Amino acid sequence: MTDVGKKVKQARKLSGLTQTELAESSGVSISTIRKLEQGERDTARMETLRALALVLRVPTMSLVAEPSEDGPTPGTPELWSPVRAALVRPHGGSSDEAPTTHGVADAVATAVPYYRAHRFTELAAILPHLINDAEALGCEGRAERLRVLQLVAGALTHTRQFDLAEIVLRRAMDDATDRMVTAATVNTLCWLLMRQGRLDEALHTASRWADELEPRISRATPDELSAWGLLLLNVSAAAIRNNQPGVAADALKFASSAATALGREVRPAHEQMRTFGPISVRMKTVEDALVRNKPDHALRLAGTLGKTAPRSAVLPSASVRARHGLSVADAYARLGQYTEAFGKLSEVQASSPEWFPNQSPARDVLRSVVDGRRTLTPEMRTMASTLQLAI
Repeated sequence: MTDVGKKVKQARKLSGLTQTELAESSGVSISTIRKLEQGERDTARMETLRALALVLRVPTMSLVAEPSEDGPTPGTPELWSPVRAALVRPHGGSSDEAPTTHGVADAVATAVPYYRAHRFTELAAILPHLINDAEALGCEGRAERLRVLQLVAGALTHTRQFDLAEIVLRRAMDDATDRMVTAATVNTLCWLLMRQGRLDEALHTASRWADELEPRISRATPDELSAWGLLLLNVSAAAIRNNQPGVAADALKFASSAATALGREVRPAHEQMRTFGPISVRMKTVEDALVRNKPDHALRLAGTLGKTAPRSAVLPSASVRARHGLSVADAYARLGQYTEAFGKLSEVQASSPEWFPNQSPARDVLRSVVDGRRTLTPEMRTMASTLQLAI
């Protein structure tokens, strides 16, 4: 029996439920529960574990034994090996001319659009030079070095190179002297922890920093509201996944207050990759409805998003919009609308082709489509290959 199976069985016995009663109350098939408890399955989807935890009245993380996501896709470590080498042993400059703070700042500004567009292959070629030049600046280049480290950590997290991403983030937090810049790094760290299934750590980290940065809303600047609001979204995301709906609801309520005070989506000065505002918060409500297993409600919220969100020149980042698309696809799949689910997956893949293969939620949705359909189209088989899904 695996650790997950042992924990499920122990919690079930303590609750006084039979396997059949647990299956009926949670909506998880009795076959899945039996396979877990008998050791025929090593683990289960986070969605499944949360459903079991909700009935068993335990935190989701008490059932988790392994990280919730796989490692990088084949070829990724090789592509990023120059970045890893530069981080371990920077050369102190990428050319014969000494880098300048202004020059590195311009280079970072040039690299950020590649990150936002999920062009990770090109970004992997740029970053070693940026790392070397930023290190060569010494103490006077602290701010630019932090921006480079944040960019590197975000890209490594996107491509599931979690071990190195965490090292980079811890280094950035140690070097930071500005609370707003630190908050941006903390947001990436919380995202990394959640992708690894370390929900307790993510919740503790986000909560601590949200408390630290809580502003007086009537006097807060847009940057202060955004920093606080983004941390609250991480509190909500970690809490709802860890079977703490009350904490999640409170955090989302306060984030909504911050977004309302802003009145529009903004990109704060300390954040290179993220935005915050009413659109971000409303997208999060769709995700939360899905985690609470209310796919019909999630689709209704998604359907009203464009009609109710204030118009803004700033939109949430490409990754936030893509994750929202995956949430919509998941909602369709849970309702048995497999054609619509695959259509939404295809839209997300077309908009972010390098980002898409790294997404475990995309693989989970496609698995639902494959399991629910009698036949598969050639396009579905191609996507399964892209996502490394055995069919």
